[in-house]
Amino acid sequence: MEKFMAEPITSMVELKEHFSNPDSPRNIPARMELYIMSLQKRLCDELGEIEGSPLTVDRWIRDPEPDGSPGGGGISCIAQDGTVFEKAGVNISVVHGTLSRQAIDQMKSRGKEIFADSVRFTAMGISCVIHPINPFIPTVHFNYRYFEIHGESEDKSNWWFGGGTDLTPTYLDRSDATHFHSALKTACDKHDVSYYPKFKKWCDEYFYIKHRGESRGVGGIFFDDMDYVTAEEGLSFIKSSGDAVFPGYITLVRRHLKDTFTEENVQWRLLRRGRYVEFNLVYDRGTKFGLYTPNCRVESILMSLPLNARWEYMNEPGPREQELLEVLRSPIDWC
Repeated sequence: MEKFMAEPITSMVELKEHFSNPDSPRNIPARMELYIMSLQKRLCDELGEIEGSPLTVDRWIRDPEPDGSPGGGGISCIAQDGTVFEKAGVNISVVHGTLSRQAIDQMKSRGKEIFADSVRFTAMGISCVIHPINPFIPTVHFNYRYFEIHGESEDKSNWWFGGGTDLTPTYLDRSDATHFHSALKTACDKHDVSYYPKFKKWCDEYFYIKHRGESRGVGGIFFDDMDYVTAEEGLSFIKSSGDAVFPGYITLVRRHLKDTFTEENVQWRLLRRGRYVEFNLVYDRGTKFGLYTPNCRVESILMSLPLNARWEYMNEPGPREQELLEVLRSPIDWC
């Protein structure tokens, strides 16, 4: 097994046992956990190289459940107040617990058939948000996850994959948006040519700030409840999507590292970060699920928020800023 940022949440002995046994019911969860550990390591190495210093690593363990069973935990890797990144976080979590009533109601609203009053779950995933200092380097977010419900019927609706990634620029660079979307389309087309247009549309709809009448950014892909493929196919798609962050986003960071900017550009970046905060706290399902989960770790859940944001009364954007707003109000096809 390759080196990770920290010791896995599940013991390596157990992971190796299930990883090497394709007939094990824990084979897919073990392979998913090892993949997100590997992706976290590769991405943190890239970010640390760009920043010039390694990310801070925080391995945490949740308190046991009331019945004494393990609650799982996670590994949070953070860069903060750097020279390139105002804040960048790459988190993995492997959590076990009992669904809260709010979480059950949220899942039922998406069509999940949950009949028991007390439902055990296992959730694991990787979540990353990168807020650069330079206003011409866009913010990126991605999250890829695997979810299991225990104690219900044994059909395939007991597990599903979900996730997505989206780009949030401060200033519109059409070539950046096209590049980012092209990388995602390439990843999707390896599995099903219908995925990219379907998941791109879903992303545009999901990351819409209703009270502002605009999208959070220029989109990407978003999908959830992927239980309509085999678990093997689902895991393979997660890997392709997760790996797309390197050609799709890291290339953009390096492209704009030396771009010059003004204080006016910074002030506009702060206003756009305010919109980011609004979406995450008002609409984001992942944030809500995390905060609804008993014994949740708030620091890791709110890692996605920027260090600084600004709300200015009746701001009047200039022509260049207005160009971004036009696209956010009417999403377009990038590739």
